[in-house]
Amino acid sequence: MKVLSIQSVVAHGHVGNSAAVFPLQRIGVEVVPIPTVNFSNHTGYGAWRGPLIPPEDVAEILLGVEERGVFPEIDAVLSGYQGGVGIGDVIVDAVRRVKAANPAALYACDPVMGNAKSGCFVAPEIPALLRDRVVPVADIITPNQFELGFLTGTEPASIDSTLASADLARTMGPSTVLVTSVERPDREDGVIEMLVVDEAGSWLVSTPHLPFKANGSGDVTAALFTAHYVRTKDAAVSLERTASSIFDLIETTYRSGKRELQLVQAQDFYAAPRMQFSAKQVR
Repeated sequence: MKVLSIQSVVAHGHVGNSAAVFPLQRIGVEVVPIPTVNFSNHTGYGAWRGPLIPPEDVAEILLGVEERGVFPEIDAVLSGYQGGVGIGDVIVDAVRRVKAANPAALYACDPVMGNAKSGCFVAPEIPALLRDRVVPVADIITPNQFELGFLTGTEPASIDSTLASADLARTMGPSTVLVTSVERPDREDGVIEMLVVDEAGSWLVSTPHLPFKANGSGDVTAALFTAHYVRTKDAAVSLERTASSIFDLIETTYRSGKRELQLVQAQDFYAAPRMQFSAKQVR
């Protein structure tokens, strides 16, 4: 499998491609990483150094890759945080060209906007760009519950309302919706959930909720789920493998006492997920 991943790069820590590439490689996926920023660290620190890559430069890198004959080999295009309107247009154009070269290729979009606790943390124009121009060309999207609500103009909370919102999202273009960080009011104490919906059904998985949020965990989630789904075409199995790996990654990081994802230390959990969580079909 070969994935074209268009995301940010940081020197210190693990977000964007600096989070997604190694886990994909560890499960046997060839990755073609395209940088959109080259920062010293993620912006959660409040200070960072390094450049945004101008959209025209990102397009040039993509063109060079295309000229090497790589696009027909791409099985999936993956994108995450989008820093500006211009990069969204570059990504959409790259998806179009990859699919022209390989009609079986999928596009997985993580529509990063924010979360329920902090609200939107992207530029004001980004949410509408994602909703109106990027998500409609995606095959897979991986929003959290907050982002799903914005995309669909709804307020998902319960399982039924989250399913209804996912169904609305699927009418926009994507065939598969993975909803991360599902926090329904009637869930068991001490758990957090993920929900996946595709044409075959809907499945929910619960994992212990650790009192810890590591930047980049969503990027790893989107990458692993995309690869597992492309490989298996089975949403439930892909969800179980992803949830297993992500929980062990976050627990490893939490136990380390460090702020940044312990991506290397947790590597065996990508290659051989413990499969300790079962997905329950909810529809």
